[in-house]
Amino acid sequence: MVKLWEIKIVVKLLLLLFLSLSVYATTLHLATSTNPSRLNPILATDSSSSEIASFIFNGLVKYDKDSSTIIGDLATSFYYENNTSLVFELNPHAKWHDGEKFSAKDVLFTYKTLISSKIASPYSANFRFVKDVEIINEHKVRVIYTKPYFKALETWMMGIIPEHILKNETNIMNAKFNTKPIGTGAYKLHQLEHSKNIILVANDDYFMGKPKIDKISFHVIADPMTRFLMLKATSLDIGNIEPMQFERQLTDEFFKNFNIYEEISHSYTYLGFNLRRDKFKNPKVRRALSLAITRKELVEILFFKHAKVCTGPFLPATKAFNPEVKSPTQDIQKAKQLLKEAGYDEDNPFTFEIVTSNSSSIRPYAAQILQHQLKKAGVIVNLRVMEWQAFLNMVVFPHEFDSVLLGWGLSSTPDPYLFWHTDSDKKGGFNLVGYDNPKMDEMIERSQSMIDRKELSLLWKEMFKIIVDDNPYLFLYIPNSITTVDKNIKNIEPSLSGIWHNYIKWEKAEIK
Repeated sequence: MVKLWEIKIVVKLLLLLFLSLSVYATTLHLATSTNPSRLNPILATDSSSSEIASFIFNGLVKYDKDSSTIIGDLATSFYYENNTSLVFELNPHAKWHDGEKFSAKDVLFTYKTLISSKIASPYSANFRFVKDVEIINEHKVRVIYTKPYFKALETWMMGIIPEHILKNETNIMNAKFNTKPIGTGAYKLHQLEHSKNIILVANDDYFMGKPKIDKISFHVIADPMTRFLMLKATSLDIGNIEPMQFERQLTDEFFKNFNIYEEISHSYTYLGFNLRRDKFKNPKVRRALSLAITRKELVEILFFKHAKVCTGPFLPATKAFNPEVKSPTQDIQKAKQLLKEAGYDEDNPFTFEIVTSNSSSIRPYAAQILQHQLKKAGVIVNLRVMEWQAFLNMVVFPHEFDSVLLGWGLSSTPDPYLFWHTDSDKKGGFNLVGYDNPKMDEMIERSQSMIDRKELSLLWKEMFKIIVDDNPYLFLYIPNSITTVDKNIKNIEPSLSGIWHNYIKWEKAEIK
């Protein structure tokens, strides 16, 4: 007969076992505003796809935690043989999520796919100066460039895709792989339910060590207010909050539960004009619209002290930023005069539409403020707010718009070719507004092979001024990034690049 004290001991042991296992059964709960379109790094152009794919795939190199130095990722080391030849030593311990070994064949395959006619990707432009990729051995490749290229290393931050899975794929743009990806990254895709959850699970064989948090659950929540309420209810572990929420809608209880990390973001918001349409081809019209608005008012109304006015296409604190270019001062009378010179007056007002997405809680309000400001100069603005994927697929990429209110996230080393060269005005390209300036094309082409960073910086600053003077965009604001992190998550190390650089070391105790 089993004695009572023996049963109690067994129960205690089972309870201890359960608790010990549950400590490691942890899930990081995040939110994304839209369904990812393609979880394939060479095709991921929207923020949701790019964010989730970054957990699944690796590039050959990456920035360090301060975004100041390039370090190895899938490459253990790298070196220049000369100005046009770059060698990567690959990590022999890296594996794909299906257990196959990562090798030099995958690097060559990724390159060949990016330059092929099989895909339409803005990232292909980064490889335009690559002459060849040579396999030296299974874990060593040589990249040969047609000429020196200032972003030769940054190019290989692109996620590498698996040759053994995709080599026989005839239609990569619509491949099953895009929703069932196999990468080398710290997390594997476990579940993808559109408009519900995307669940990633830790990669036991990750070459940098298994992440300490077992799962990441992305909750697809289109409505910004719902995301905010879930964060306040601690249903999300990490979230970005808007300045109005930070200033007016948080209680002491919230600050007991969350740490706050605030920094200027690596992004800006702009109003871009479709320069292919006749109404925006007259530079007087674009200058009038620029003079009719006041960016400072946008920042004060929408952000309090948590943003700054954007003065141009490259971010502050980078070598490309031109501090001598100032934001225009609102001048309604001058705006009216320029519009009159362009043929518009009270009887024939200039009229256009601003289209934006509801994925941001701020941009629809920004559009309303712009509408009000422009009305003072006699300009009639119609507004349209759309769901994110419909906005991209029906408006942005087919160029079916008068103007779009959008934003760009930029790296520490900008590449003007992607946004401002006429070659990028094509299907899948990032020159969304059709900017066409032969002088700018020549300057961009000249800049590509500049190795001297001081000389390159001077040229970038000149480009900065020319672009601002041309007004293809109205550069509006650079928001601060206000990130909230549940205090139960440990080992967060804030840096100049944010908090995510060491996420595989994060810990969170959670009983399920």
